[in-house]
Amino acid sequence: MKGDRVEIVVDAGDTTRTYEVVASRAGRRVETAVRRGVVEVSEVTRTGAVVRTARFMANRVLALVEQPVPRQDTSEGAGRAGRPLGDVPEA
Repeated sequence: MKGDRVEIVVDAGDTTRTYEVVASRAGRRVETAVRRGVVEVSEVTRTGAVVRTARFMANRVLALVEQPVPRQDTSEGAGRAGRPLGDVPEA
């Protein structure tokens, strides 16, 4: 979802570097995968098309932090005013 982001901290020899991949538009998400010693972080559309990808050697990655956007609760009980079930308000 828009606003999701992943921060990657990488060992760059004598220092560390931080990279960020952000879902920049509505309907996009950020996916991570570790394959054959490579960490791959991709921004993906609703249809599954990859927009951009960042690849890092797995043995150089120090931290991978996924920071999802807080989702709004769309459940049935979210719109209630805090009344217990079966309690009918007086008119």
